[in-house]
Amino acid sequence: MKYLIIILFVLIAGCAHPKIIRQMEITGYCGCGKCCGWERGSWKYLKLNFWNRYISAGRNKGKPYSGLTAGGTKPHEPAPGLFSVNSLTHPWMIPFRIIFFPWLLFPRDGTIAADTRFYPFGTRFYIPGYGYGRVEDRGSAIKGRKRLDLYFKSHQQALNWGRKRIDVRKE
Repeated sequence: MKYLIIILFVLIAGCAHPKIIRQMEITGYCGCGKCCGWERGSWKYLKLNFWNRYISAGRNKGKPYSGLTAGGTKPHEPAPGLFSVNSLTHPWMIPFRIIFFPWLLFPRDGTIAADTRFYPFGTRFYIPGYGYGRVEDRGSAIKGRKRLDLYFKSHQQALNWGRKRIDVRKE
């Protein structure tokens, strides 16, 4: 009888992890030279090789800039996938998306930069107004448990986001 009660309690209570909600300071960044600290051309070649990008500050100053995150991935914004609010408001676009852009059928998490001492690569968050994102990068100015940077495609989008204090849900 005692074991039956324990088994029923475990089945009713479930084994799911609770979602952790925490208020964090969120800023936007993009892949531009201002946000990521790179510049075109090297002084070694008198800036004549303007098609190459080099890191402009820090311990890796002067080394080539690849544009990849610290986790080795290409940064990207979140994509909601086919089954989203946009599909409900514009249903006539669904066949067009299926035929010409089939990779957009699947949702994709955005790139988040965080302090990897607290949030290792792969940690997933939900940020209201941005969507789901995974920690794939670490920024030089991100220190502590309550700071995140969200990747945007353009510098203007990052500036429009600015700096916000938001309740973030850790998945």
